[in-house]
Amino acid sequence: MSDSNSNDSLKTILDDASNLSLNQIRRLLKKMTAPEIAHALESSPPKQRNLLFSLLKTEEEGDVLFELGEEIQQDLVSNISNEELIEAVKELELDEIVDILQNLPEERMNNILSNMSLVDRKRIEIGLTFPDNTAGGLLNTDVISVRPNNSINEVINYLRDQSDLPENTDKIFVVNNENEYLGELLISKIITSKPSMLVREIMDTEFLPIDVDLDDKEVATIFERNDLISSSVVDKDGKLIGRITIDDVVDVIREDADQNLWVWPRCC
Repeated sequence: MSDSNSNDSLKTILDDASNLSLNQIRRLLKKMTAPEIAHALESSPPKQRNLLFSLLKTEEEGDVLFELGEEIQQDLVSNISNEELIEAVKELELDEIVDILQNLPEERMNNILSNMSLVDRKRIEIGLTFPDNTAGGLLNTDVISVRPNNSINEVINYLRDQSDLPENTDKIFVVNNENEYLGELLISKIITSKPSMLVREIMDTEFLPIDVDLDDKEVATIFERNDLISSSVVDKDGKLIGRITIDDVVDVIREDADQNLWVWPRCC
């Protein structure tokens, strides 16, 4: 999809939605990205906004909801069933799901969690325990870890057994039997090392993990300063609980930039 086609679709929906058939609107929505659809929803009056959102496929709703401001996001969420919301968010990253669910009334959030699989529920409950302006609010639990005494051949076989690697996986993490963080291992290092070598021989122990309570702006600074794609996150006991990826940090940088625009000093 070209940017021009996408932008044209956005402009058409914003300018002429009331003159278009439902099928025409659906076709235009298919050409648009989630942020563009979110912009169209936020720029539309409530009745038109609800109509546009209802024309999305359920699997598209989650990405769009995540891009929306809290007020409009929750207004739209209030009009869909728990079952539809669960289906809509199931492919989102953990921090994105938490971003949507944490704003729900507690009773509804608990009902939704109780209807999720045990694995998903535990992942989300972990995310809900941390303030959203901390490293914990950014983390994902889709982390791959190995032991220091594993051979590179064992690691490669383990990675091959995964149905899919998590997005932005440039490294995996090394932990002991108590899940305490020991170091990290770049995917590129795995590929170029001899299969007989052990993880402990080639893992990097110099880069420190991010503390779960660290402010999200400090997390962004660490990523910028070190050109990181991903980083481990540990709890107060040094145990690995997840990772943060660059896409989550970019959101923090953008939000900070937007806030700085509003407080920029005016000329007298």
